[in-house]
Amino acid sequence: MWLREELKIRGKNCFLKNYLTTVAVGAILLLLNGDLFRFRFEFDIDTVRDMIWNGFHSIEMMGITGLFSMLVSGLVSMIGLLGILFTIFVKNILEVGAKRMFMENREHRTGVGTILYGFQSKGYGNVALTLFLRDLYTALWTLLFIIPGIVKSYEYRMVPYILSENPEMPHQRAFEISRQMMTGQKLDTFILDLSFIGWAILGGLTCGIVKIFYLKPYYEATYAELYAVFRAHAFYTGALTYTDLPGYGEADDEYIRS
Repeated sequence: MWLREELKIRGKNCFLKNYLTTVAVGAILLLLNGDLFRFRFEFDIDTVRDMIWNGFHSIEMMGITGLFSMLVSGLVSMIGLLGILFTIFVKNILEVGAKRMFMENREHRTGVGTILYGFQSKGYGNVALTLFLRDLYTALWTLLFIIPGIVKSYEYRMVPYILSENPEMPHQRAFEISRQMMTGQKLDTFILDLSFIGWAILGGLTCGIVKIFYLKPYYEATYAELYAVFRAHAFYTGALTYTDLPGYGEADDEYIRS
């Protein structure tokens, strides 16, 4: 139905025609995911606790050690909670806006402000809930063993794109559509991921420079093309209607491969 090389060519052409905007949005995503300058919004609770404890080790005295331990635990718990809330109400919403930007960029030049789409739509609460459930389900499946979690992460891969078109879509329907789109496509999508490994290694060797200015926008633009393929095929087979996904106009039949 689709060719990896063709998608990557299309993706490269799309991000290069609006280079500065796609690089800026890609850099925001890298920052949010903790891949930019080694900064992370996801906190390792044990590491934070050790840092705080070591930093204030000199004030451990008889009579206040227990109190200090309680304060440290409370602080660490608060930091962890803030990190979770940030992911639910900010990071995931920006992810949806970024997907919309890369989809719109396929048709016309768009601006960095599109990344705020999720905050501006009436479906903000629904987007937050749906992506929270996505993350929760993936985490729970990962607890069973690593492999089921990976499989589920691919099954839910198209959920942010779906919400970028219809942020008010019920989460059950969004998961159903993503599941249908990814049926029989998970392995090929995994191989598509692997095809970027060389660029990822080069990004690490250049302290993230290649990742910021080439790999991330290239990767996101390629996956926008992949979603366009799945979307077009779903319309072609009658699995979707424009009531489901009204966001990007007519389905493009040229992407459909027998």
